Amino acid sequence: MSHRHTPDTTKIGFIGLGIMGAPMARNLLRAGYDVTAFNPTAAKVEAFVEDGGNGASSVAEAVQGADVVITMVPASPEVEQVVLHEGGVLEHIRPGALLVDMSSITPQTSVEVATAAAAKGVDVLDAPVSGGEAGAVEGALSIMVGGEQEVFDAARPVFEALGKTIVLCGPHGSGQTVKAANQLIVAVNIQAVAEAVVFLEKSGVDLPAALDVLGGGLAGSTVLARKKDNILAGDFRPGFKVDLHHKDMGIVTDAAREVGAAVPAGALLAQLVGALRQQGDGGLDHSALVRGVRRLSGEKTED
Repeated sequence: MSHRHTPDTTKIGFIGLGIMGAPMARNLLRAGYDVTAFNPTAAKVEAFVEDGGNGASSVAEAVQGADVVITMVPASPEVEQVVLHEGGVLEHIRPGALLVDMSSITPQTSVEVATAAAAKGVDVLDAPVSGGEAGAVEGALSIMVGGEQEVFDAARPVFEALGKTIVLCGPHGSGQTVKAANQLIVAVNIQAVAEAVVFLEKSGVDLPAALDVLGGGLAGSTVLARKKDNILAGDFRPGFKVDLHHKDMGIVTDAAREVGAAVPAGALLAQLVGALRQQGDGGLDHSALVRGVRRLSGEKTED
């Protein structure tokens, strides 16, 4: 039986200190874990070291001696590069260790990683997250996991340092399938909020008051609560980039086609997110969908 990966017995290698990865790695430090982190941008590693973590100059160095390796990178190509290719995690991780990929990637890639890892005697969980930057900072992420029950149970202490809702959703790839569904729901919700905002603005309604009362009724949602202040302020600094949601909508539509599920709203949102990206807003927060609605409504938006 796998032993529980508690702070007193577990060394963690963490790869990917981006918008989500950096606060997640710091929460593991706060929970008492010994964490060694790598990121291609050296300044992010240096900042992590200043906060009390250990820095690595390569994937190999981050993985060396680790009991658990966590990857948190943008997409499937990066996971393949970091995990499967020469110099990657599977070349350096010790047999018996655990690899947890918390990136948002295709279910197929997660299955490929699990198969390759099994050949080396390495346990794997795919464990993408939802909650955005705020959830990562607060340690309140929703974590959807694919893999084996015993391995999941052993990893639970690690997940508890990162999130509040932690659920094993099925075998390898299941976490990524649920994350794809999550991104579908989030995109549709943001688009609905964006359309409501523009409708209310053009109708001359007191917008902050309107959003407050909407948030208290059936129209209320986590998306509305999390995004309304930034939309009101016109602050689209990324908590989750349009570029990444564009990638995720591609995963949703491809995976749905594969299993024969109709996702008409998802197909439309994939187009709207893609258009927003082509308009130069790919680096903004996905709440910038309101900018796309404003353009469709004949308004000019500031660059």
